[in-house]
Amino acid sequence: MEKKEKFASDTSGRSAADWAKALVLLLIGLTVAHLGVTLFLLSELGTDTFTVFIQGLSRIFGLTVGTVHVIVLCVLMVVMLLTTKGYVKPGTVVRAFCGGPIIDLFSWMLGGYINAEEGMAVRIVSMVLGCVILSAGMSLVINSNAGTVAAVFLTGPLVQFWLPKTKKIVRAVLREE
Repeated sequence: MEKKEKFASDTSGRSAADWAKALVLLLIGLTVAHLGVTLFLLSELGTDTFTVFIQGLSRIFGLTVGTVHVIVLCVLMVVMLLTTKGYVKPGTVVRAFCGGPIIDLFSWMLGGYINAEEGMAVRIVSMVLGCVILSAGMSLVINSNAGTVAAVFLTGPLVQFWLPKTKKIVRAVLREE
């Protein structure tokens, strides 16, 4: 009989060093994933549904996408705290507060090179790279066992491609064979 893995793994047995490694992997995953989100946004050719929602709110309220990202994830985190048990963990908090600033940083760094005024080829490449990079980053986030339920819903089918590849790396770093 094949052993099924639970979505929210038990991380209570981790040492402080393992938590630090998992946090680093989470931050790397968030950085990579939000680079992908930024490439999607800058291409102005569409993005995932959650980011479209965030982008719409940012335009309505005149705030950066990153700022709205933090606000929305904090609201979702409060709802999760009130309605679920055990889903708000340290990674949930890190994800809520770090993703938005990463998006704003990459937007500032790349916005002069990738935007609606650039040629369609640049925008299409940006969009495709955004998809690949987002899915790779989110697979790292999920495999670090510090992601949230929201992380699963924000990714596309490419995560299935990246999960087995990044799992080997994460398990080797955390020595979880």
